[in-house]
Amino acid sequence: MNLLNLGCGNRYHKNWTNIDFSSRDKNVISCNLLKNIPFPSNHFDVVYHSHLLEHFSKIDAAKFIKECYRVLKPGGIIRIVVPDLENTIDNYKKWLNLAADGDKIAEANYDWIMLELYDECVRNYSGGEKGKNLLQENILNESFVRDRTGSFFDTIRTAKINKDRSKIEENLLIKIIRRIFKAILYRITNKRYAIGKFKLSGEVHQWMYDKFSLSRLLRKINFKSIKICDASTSNIDNWKNFNLDTEPNGKVYKKYSLFIEAVK
Repeated sequence: MNLLNLGCGNRYHKNWTNIDFSSRDKNVISCNLLKNIPFPSNHFDVVYHSHLLEHFSKIDAAKFIKECYRVLKPGGIIRIVVPDLENTIDNYKKWLNLAADGDKIAEANYDWIMLELYDECVRNYSGGEKGKNLLQENILNESFVRDRTGSFFDTIRTAKINKDRSKIEENLLIKIIRRIFKAILYRITNKRYAIGKFKLSGEVHQWMYDKFSLSRLLRKINFKSIKICDASTSNIDNWKNFNLDTEPNGKVYKKYSLFIEAVK
């Protein structure tokens, strides 16, 4: 089977054709997916992308899904994973009411849900306030945040530990030189230009989806048999063995996502 993973980041399988905007691995093809998908029509049995579509504007997202349709074979499957707006809104309403009653844990949960809703849309620097929250030494509502973020939580925390270790091992002189260089660079670089450049980098979210809006988008592009799934269930053969939405131990990578499949 010809299997295509778009916007793969660090989650890819060598038996798939993996594409991202930039590549750091021989198994990943570098391509600007806003332009097109660099393959002929009716070429793939499966097209998959996770937490990619929300980074496109609403107009670009529709163009992109049309490209996914084009490269799929008749009868081929598209699988899309995005943040689930409905689930986030349900949690927002729940924790808003509990926080108003003075529950400190509920207040922390409310603050996190607000980050899920807005931070990735409005941030001006990589990671944003959500990243800061994840990297705190002590997280008051750690169990809630861990549950919301799935195995992504451990990935981020492990990366922080490794980064901290590397900082400790750095030569002091190198540290000083880097700080001076960053200070000079910040003064030279126009702040508004830096923010604008970041906004165009592709990290921020430009739209959100629920089961209705994403299903409607797929129907408009003539996809059929639209089905809501979970991380481990799919009509794609041997789905669990690829470990794209789940870890080898079965843990979901981004737990509270919307998982949807459709057929060309």
